[in-house]
Amino acid sequence: MENRNIEAILKQVRDGTVDVEQAKTMLAQFQDMGFAKLDHQRQKRTGFPEVVFGEGKSVQQIISIISALKQNINRVLATRVDEQKAAEVIDAVPGLTYNPVARTLFWKHEAEPAVLYKGYIAIVCAGTSDLPVAEEAAVTAEAFGASVKRIYDVGVAGIHRLFHHLDEIENATATVAVAGMEGALASVVGGLISNPIVAVPTSIGYGANFQGLSALLSMLNACSPGISVVNIDNGFGAGYYATLIHKNHNKNKID
Repeated sequence: MENRNIEAILKQVRDGTVDVEQAKTMLAQFQDMGFAKLDHQRQKRTGFPEVVFGEGKSVQQIISIISALKQNINRVLATRVDEQKAAEVIDAVPGLTYNPVARTLFWKHEAEPAVLYKGYIAIVCAGTSDLPVAEEAAVTAEAFGASVKRIYDVGVAGIHRLFHHLDEIENATATVAVAGMEGALASVVGGLISNPIVAVPTSIGYGANFQGLSALLSMLNACSPGISVVNIDNGFGAGYYATLIHKNHNKNKID
């Protein structure tokens, strides 16, 4: 909730036009659905609306949450939704699009422009096996109004492929680097470009990869500066953070 709204409510309590119980309800600004409390004011506080984490939720819960969010915000994103659940949700909620690689559901109000900010975010992915995480990052950034350039299968095993795209990566506002195995891609990219890098270790790799732990440690220990690291397989977190950088870098919305 914006500070001026809080101040207005407190002044109403002081003046006696609103009682304490009414003020508590007005300040809460969430919708209690029993199994979930929807935070309709999150976009005003943080710049981005609440996102639905679909894993572990039933189909009916996802349907109910998305339907309620659609009444209050212009963009709704749900992550980690498998194909079977997605098919049932789409049947019940009109206007949703599903990305089966990213496992995301997305809805945008028809009056809302797809792109809100100038420039783009580069999503750089080491290998084809890392695509689900890279696509989750890409879809998240697009859902929040950023343009994205996807640069996939450019890992260090064939580093000449990365060099072919360096100008595209350099001209991005921010870069998301997604890699499994030893996670070297983020460090390599960090030594070649000047924009902020959000590194995402993935759980792709052989036994000593420890389901992404080795890639995570490599990225945390990268000697290239300008790298932030999110959790293993957290494409959503990377896409969110990169879009936050992108949004604050370019305050001017496209008319």
